[in-house]
Order: sequence, then structure tokens, then C-alpha cells
Amino acid sequence: MGCAGSTPKTDDNGKKLKKPKPWKHTQAITPAQLKQMRDEFWDTAPHYGGQKEIWDALRAAADSDLELAQTIVDSAGIIVSSSDMTLCYDERGAKYELPKYVLSEPTNLIRDG
Repeated sequence: MGCAGSTPKTDDNGKKLKKPKPWKHTQAITPAQLKQMRDEFWDTAPHYGGQKEIWDALRAAADSDLELAQTIVDSAGIIVSSSDMTLCYDERGAKYELPKYVLSEPTNLIRDG
């Protein structure tokens, strides 16, 4: 059978991705405010540790539909601990925490008329 000594790791790293549960921001915000929050997070996130390439892959995945996001995290070797991508690890064990606001829109987003 020939699988003696191989690691029990599956082909897909961790969970299948799912959309985050609906959430509400502390106050209603506009799409422009949401974009600013996201830009600020992505600009500062690499300074909290981890590899820039992984942060870049997570950002690309967060901006993609689920199928493409799954492909991105799989090819980058990202281990998804929470299926909504709020908690991930790289192959070295570094932790990456993503706030819901970079993954989905709040239920109280202000839509322009």
C-alpha cells in the first residue's frame, strides 16, 4: 500500500471555506468607510508578524469568491482554522487573525439611495 511513514496530512489544509456569519458594525458605516478600515488593516497586518506573502494571499482570498479563495489558500499552504478565515496559520505555525470586516460586509452597511 506504500503509505507507511507519510504524514497524516490531507490535501486540503484544514476546513472548507464558508462565508462569515452576518454581523453588525458598532455603528452603521458607508462602503467608503468600510474600504478605509480594510485598507488600514491590510497596511498594518504584516507588522504583527507572519510572512508578507501569506498576508498578500489572505488579502487576495478575502477579496475573492469562495471557490477562488479556497484555491488561493490551498496553493499558499495556508491552514484555515476557522472556516470563515478569521483564524489561519501558515506552515510554520504563525497565526493570522482576520477581522470580519475584511471578509464580508456588515448588515448595517449604508447603501447609497
